[in-house]
Amino acid sequence: MKALRKLLWPLSPLYGVAVYLRNLCYDRGWCPSVAFEVPVLCVGNLSVGGSGKTPMVEWLLGYFEGRRKVAVLSRGYRRSSRGFQLANPNSTAADLGDEPLQLARKFPKAVVAADANRAQGIARLLEAGDPQLIVLDDGFQHRRVRPSASLLLTAWDTLYPDQGYLPSGDLRDHRSQARRADLIVVTKCPENPDREARERVLSKLRPLPHQQVVFATLEYDLPREANGNTLTWEGLGTGPFTLVTGIARPGPLLNFLQQKGIAFKHLRFADHHAFSKAEIARLNTLGPVLTTEKDAVRLDGRVAECYILGMRHHFGPADRAVLEAFLERF
Repeated sequence: MKALRKLLWPLSPLYGVAVYLRNLCYDRGWCPSVAFEVPVLCVGNLSVGGSGKTPMVEWLLGYFEGRRKVAVLSRGYRRSSRGFQLANPNSTAADLGDEPLQLARKFPKAVVAADANRAQGIARLLEAGDPQLIVLDDGFQHRRVRPSASLLLTAWDTLYPDQGYLPSGDLRDHRSQARRADLIVVTKCPENPDREARERVLSKLRPLPHQQVVFATLEYDLPREANGNTLTWEGLGTGPFTLVTGIARPGPLLNFLQQKGIAFKHLRFADHHAFSKAEIARLNTLGPVLTTEKDAVRLDGRVAECYILGMRHHFGPADRAVLEAFLERF
């Protein structure tokens, strides 16, 4: 796969020019965009997957819980449904997409919906209720909506200035569009990055005067059963278990488990992978299976001995203070 992507390098400059021209049409007003009276907070990135958008949306939902009536609008990537879909207790990943369903189940008080047409989706959410804030999940490239503010995520080890454009690289948007962000969140940082390391990152990002930058590390929960019972790591048994992932970049999770000295086998599937009946049958022969929350909603209880591992962004006191001050405007 990597060799094939290298062969496609001549197409990457063309892609970069195409996304630059597309954004220029919106910047000049040649393509229409719409703003809404209700605050719209966009969470996105410039690359394809792996920067931690869903954990960031979860962090925001946890922060605003009890303070604001929040609705989340997602595209619902890889769902089989069409148009506007509002989450309900019977929703499946095929209805909503795996990430919106994960959000709906973890935050039942939030209104969660999917619609590839974000402007239409926001209008439908406003018709359905009276949200005080709409979080636009993975909405940075959807220029038809003008958000009130944007959070741009980039991972510590794959910063957008270091990446190339699709199809040989991972950038799906032009680097220059980082200027539209109000707050840049550097995710998946090593624990407690020192000032010198932060300065190296800032020298690459080169934030504009109006932009603030915060740093976050990934933290993992203890494994839990499908019914919510939490286990210790020893509770998984003495033998190796199978880690099943269908996420863009499982590297941080692998490093976490390896650092704990845990024996496991890894079955890696493509991001948002829809598990077939044959694959489910195979997983049921492997003994204990550990998977992520995102994968768990697609496995949908079909693996008997399945344990779920949650993850979240952690901000140090100084970074959290900056982020909370930014959010107070909403």
